[in-house]
Amino acid sequence: MTASSSNVSTFGDAQTALTAFAQSEQPGVWPHLNKADMVREMRSRLRHPYSVNQGPQPFCGPASVLFELIRKWPLRYVDLCRSLYETGGFQATGRSIQASEALRQASKNIPHMGPTDWMVLATLRESENLIFPVEPNAPEIIRNLAGMTKSWEMLGWVREILGYDHADYMHTYVLRDLTALRKAQQIIDQGGVAFGLITANSLLSKHPPRVTTPNHWVTLVGNIDIQKGRFGRHDSGQVSFDVFTWAKKVHIDVNEGVFEDGFWGVVLGW
Repeated sequence: MTASSSNVSTFGDAQTALTAFAQSEQPGVWPHLNKADMVREMRSRLRHPYSVNQGPQPFCGPASVLFELIRKWPLRYVDLCRSLYETGGFQATGRSIQASEALRQASKNIPHMGPTDWMVLATLRESENLIFPVEPNAPEIIRNLAGMTKSWEMLGWVREILGYDHADYMHTYVLRDLTALRKAQQIIDQGGVAFGLITANSLLSKHPPRVTTPNHWVTLVGNIDIQKGRFGRHDSGQVSFDVFTWAKKVHIDVNEGVFEDGFWGVVLGW
């Protein structure tokens, strides 16, 4: 793994930085976000990264990235949140990311999300949007259009937010075999990250749909087990692995056919 050495930190470093943020008298530029609530949420996230919550917003891509930022670079997480709250932006690996005045003013009455999760996830999503604004209470169709995450955006966040020098996308649209999952396990074992593009209802429910489309990003966190089926039998094998999604760890255990139909690709960082 070759993430930037400046990102390397410990839980203690992050706690010290968070205490400094809590004691700082620098005013924030998000008029509707309460700093005390944010500090409490950040402490909770540092202890339990799986509690990162996208709520009803279509922020699965940035939520997956934020989860790994907290797990692997806790000090970077605190510094990013403090800079974003106090200045409206932060310095990523190769560029500055700024939250618009419109987003900062619109960030109120956010349903089923903590203020810090909203601030970071909405800013990441807005930084890639060219047409649709990010508004917490917009109609669902507008929120979904504004929140769709593309593979190249995930690749960019792997480099810019997580600081990995190498990023790649393995697309399984043609073969949809187990190669991508095996590669993900290799990268995870080396200390890297892996984000899977899946059909949510196919892999995360007991009733897979007949027609599958890529519609959800998850973070692969390990425990990968592949029981290859017999040649010519599309669904005779079994595939299982753990992911982070929707504020919890989920164990996926499906037959080979369901997996191949519902797993579309993986973004890797190392």
